[in-house]
Amino acid sequence: MLAVSACVLAACTGGGAKPKPVELSPNAALIGVRQAWSLKIGAVNFPLDVKVNGERITLASSDGTLVGLESTGGREIWRAKVSEPLAAGVGSDGKTAAVVTRSNMLIALRDGKELWRQRIPAQVYTAPLVAGERVFVLAADRSVSAFDGATGRKLWAQQRPGDALVLREAGVIRAVGDTLIVGLSGRMVGLNPLSGSVRWEVPIATARGANDVERLIDLVGSVSREGTVVCARAFQVAVGCVDTAKGTLVWSTPSNGVVGVHGNERSVFGVEADGKILAWSRVNGDRQWVSERLKYRAMTAPLAVGRSVAVGDDIGLIHLLSVEDGSPLNRLTTDGSAIAATPVLAGDTLVAVTRNGGVFGFRPE
Repeated sequence: MLAVSACVLAACTGGGAKPKPVELSPNAALIGVRQAWSLKIGAVNFPLDVKVNGERITLASSDGTLVGLESTGGREIWRAKVSEPLAAGVGSDGKTAAVVTRSNMLIALRDGKELWRQRIPAQVYTAPLVAGERVFVLAADRSVSAFDGATGRKLWAQQRPGDALVLREAGVIRAVGDTLIVGLSGRMVGLNPLSGSVRWEVPIATARGANDVERLIDLVGSVSREGTVVCARAFQVAVGCVDTAKGTLVWSTPSNGVVGVHGNERSVFGVEADGKILAWSRVNGDRQWVSERLKYRAMTAPLAVGRSVAVGDDIGLIHLLSVEDGSPLNRLTTDGSAIAATPVLAGDTLVAVTRNGGVFGFRPE
């Protein structure tokens, strides 16, 4: 099993000259947003998932530093450091936090104190899911495991055949009602969280092509959930929505992107590999609009927040676009290094983390 990054497969680095990013227009500043606070953690060079539980934020840096913050003023609640660099994190239910190290060690902490650790038999690039007093892990070899949140005792494991290539990027694992939702290749799969048994599985995309690279269709990154309908991206192939109550496909449409999606009750938003930002109807997948204003910039997955879609880029900017038509509403600055993770909303604070370890909280004026 060989792990490769989305950036390599999408030709983000190396090779010939890259297309020049579209020049940014003057900042519209049509909505008032101000930086409320900032702080520093270590550099972030792994697929960080910033976890929000109410107004509490849990995040981490590559060197194994974990921090719990309150979103209103950025106050540190706790800070801890595990013994080695991280490969995946952070998962948290607001009490227990979980990360996976580069040596495949799953570590659980509570209030900054280590509870337990367990060896995972494969590489992990997806933040653990902490829910229902359990910790769930999706590994790169298509295995899913469940551990007791208090003791670390392994409860069950579900294994699928591995592929020759896997992405060194975050996949899909989350809870919807009493079902554990995971992405396995191009399929969204519903598992019983108590036993790991499969309740249903739905293909969002089907592997095609003559080689392993062309057949790589993992579900990636953040998803968009409204009620029981969960929408996700299959790497470089499609975006689709699944009714998790029925275990049926609502729609799937071709889309060449490498990062996850987000949305609201009306739309699903996504970023293509070339930086175009699209909106699709949540009902049927019809395209609502496309914006090329940020084309050829390396973008994060989007975050739908109120009347805006927030996306981060590779020079430390957060772009706020209208959910109605993709027009610019404001542009926020950080420390000039790339935005390292999809922006998140905690209370009324928009939080962004950069590669250089800057953590920035923005609030409406």
